Amino acid sequence: MTPDYLWLKWLHIISATVLFGTGFGTAFYKWTVDRRGDVRAIAVVMERVVLADWIFTTPAAVIQPVTGIWLASIAGYSLTEGWVPWSLILYAIAAMCWLPVVYLQIRMRDMARVCIARGSPLPPRYHEYARIWFWLGMPAFSALIVVYYLMVFRPTL
Repeated sequence: MTPDYLWLKWLHIISATVLFGTGFGTAFYKWTVDRRGDVRAIAVVMERVVLADWIFTTPAAVIQPVTGIWLASIAGYSLTEGWVPWSLILYAIAAMCWLPVVYLQIRMRDMARVCIARGSPLPPRYHEYARIWFWLGMPAFSALIVVYYLMVFRPTL
């Protein structure tokens, strides 16, 4: 393989790691802090979750399909046959789950800010958003796990 291909592959692997790792890490911290119910702690974690999404997840989410399609093309894989289209479909499913999650995270962050300013508990809507956020994360993470499998094993489908 050419040096350009190897750099592209490196970027693809790093961005996949950042995408999955940041998503899993922020999900863990958000889920655990929500269990405590401490509005101040929730506000701090939600600030960081939203920030991490903008700094790490968003760029990685953009880099992934660009580098993935480019790598598949260079390596001679068809974008319409085998494991590549399945990877793209699953990635799209993860993205369709992630976009509303970003909105929900911003709304939950804002609710926590208001509650701190007012000295009030989180409203029921926060907990409703948190449940939706959690259930959207399940298919997103599952889809990305399968995409990892497809990238590594490249099965003939």
